[in-house]
Amino acid sequence: MELNRLLLLTSFLLHVEEGRASPTRLVCDDRLIQKYIGEAKDMEERADQCQALPTLSCPAVLPLVDFSLQQWKTKSNETKRQEILCDLALLVGAAAGAQGQVTQECGARELSQLYQHANSFLLLLQTFSWEAGPWEPGCSPRSIEETHITSIFLTYRQLVQGKLRFFFRDLAKDLCKQRHGGGREP
Repeated sequence: MELNRLLLLTSFLLHVEEGRASPTRLVCDDRLIQKYIGEAKDMEERADQCQALPTLSCPAVLPLVDFSLQQWKTKSNETKRQEILCDLALLVGAAAGAQGQVTQECGARELSQLYQHANSFLLLLQTFSWEAGPWEPGCSPRSIEETHITSIFLTYRQLVQGKLRFFFRDLAKDLCKQRHGGGREP
């Protein structure tokens, strides 16, 4: 299990390295998070185009990722991180469970890609250097059961486009000033 996590983290970091990036650069360079938002939208569109995706016989438990920006701003970065980790853990589990129920190539390929991306973000947030220490599983995010596979893609896109993007933006306020003596990279 630990070897799989290490391989996934290495794969994510190599993927990030292709863009001459590091975890810090992911936070400091808006273009990278915009790239991941674009990829999430593309996955969702391709999944919508798959013909006759089956209804899940075992519903996927998905996090409710909507949030109030006003309330979000009042939370500490560590609280935001924990909330996103909980959402990602549920999403990774939902994608893994759905993969076992989808046999057609189109849906399976998209679910596999979503699983890899969500799990990479999960591993990144677990291993990035944080003052509060490592993440401990056992959280209980707000959730909903869904039987439509496309709901998994929608939830992932909303998470990346919402909480994750705003979280990176919040981290950039301090991290990128220290790193570059100014604001975020162009």
